[in-house]
Amino acid sequence: MAGVAAVALLAGCGPVETGGLGDTGGRAGSGGKGGGSTGVSPLDNPDGTERGLGAISSGKDRAAAVKLIDKVPTKGRGAKTGYDREDFGYAWADNAEDIPFARNGCDTRNDILKRDGKDLKYRSGSNCVLVSMTLEDPYTGKTIEWSKSDAAEVQIDHVMPLSYDWQMGASRWSKAERMRIANDPLNLLPVDGSANSSKGDSGPATWLPPSKTIRCAYAVRFAQVALKYDLPVTAPDKDAMLAQCR
Repeated sequence: MAGVAAVALLAGCGPVETGGLGDTGGRAGSGGKGGGSTGVSPLDNPDGTERGLGAISSGKDRAAAVKLIDKVPTKGRGAKTGYDREDFGYAWADNAEDIPFARNGCDTRNDILKRDGKDLKYRSGSNCVLVSMTLEDPYTGKTIEWSKSDAAEVQIDHVMPLSYDWQMGASRWSKAERMRIANDPLNLLPVDGSANSSKGDSGPATWLPPSKTIRCAYAVRFAQVALKYDLPVTAPDKDAMLAQCR
């Protein structure tokens, strides 16, 4: 990230152009328009700092995915009573504790766009605020030429939705812990806005990415978040997750 910042500071006036943060490392997903073609497999990206969400396709990796998902405990989904987004801190806070990218002077949304985007252009005088980029959307397989003037075209998805977290146990957490899961790059993906809107706060039993080739990877990422934060999922959600990787 220091390298990106240095480029931005030296460029002076006008939009600053750089590459994305996650250009190297890890197994790439399958090629073509099936989704995740430029992303890193979640099996190789356990902290969520590498780009995107690469497909899981080999038999060995799918077996590892099933083994990981099997570790997630199950329980019934609790009531949504009392849930408020503000209980997870203000949106895209940079001051969460003990997660990657926190307290780097850039809000979480821009950190995640920077992580997954390509052909990045920044607002003049900023090494943080993106005004345009190219996104290979893992959920639909589309290539999105995003501009800040149409910001909602790309939304940041909480893979494990915050209200789902609330119902599965986060209602009893401290606010600091809720801020962590709301801003943890492990739980965040920039994706097609309409696909994200269709998801709402659904679990995997009722919503999966339109691109079938990315569904096992999505299930693994959902499981990684659940395990990191010691949260259960519902039994139907776990069954759906396992089914994507078998």
